[in-house]
Amino acid sequence: MKGFLRRAAYAGCMILAAGMACGKPQALKPKKPVPAGTVLLQFTKKVEGPVDLTIDGMRITVQKTGKKSKHLVISGLPLGKHHLVLLSALDAFGPDQLDVELAEGKGVFQVLFAQQFNSVLYGKPEPTPLAEGIPGVVARLDP
Repeated sequence: MKGFLRRAAYAGCMILAAGMACGKPQALKPKKPVPAGTVLLQFTKKVEGPVDLTIDGMRITVQKTGKKSKHLVISGLPLGKHHLVLLSALDAFGPDQLDVELAEGKGVFQVLFAQQFNSVLYGKPEPTPLAEGIPGVVARLDP
């Protein structure tokens, strides 16, 4: 009788554990809807920066609002396809290049893998040249 109760308890625990583990995965969504003409990039880990952003071959200055940030907000982009490239001396991104398409009245939300590393082994990093920018496009790192 004792052996039967132990096996029944064990089977019940296994069924309960399997039911909890097989839950439906939740999709990542932004807290607020993304406005039209805006790209919201959410990182899996906080990014220290500085971040070098290139949109369609033009470098864009990225403003920092805090010490470490979880989101990169790019606003003021015109409709159509855009090629984004993200680089940093202290962070790695996956993917570091992506194509986004802005449709009428919609923004884009994308989740990117982020990992911290230091690519400058000795000395100081080389200063980056000034960004040319695209008129009306603003990029900022938000917490």
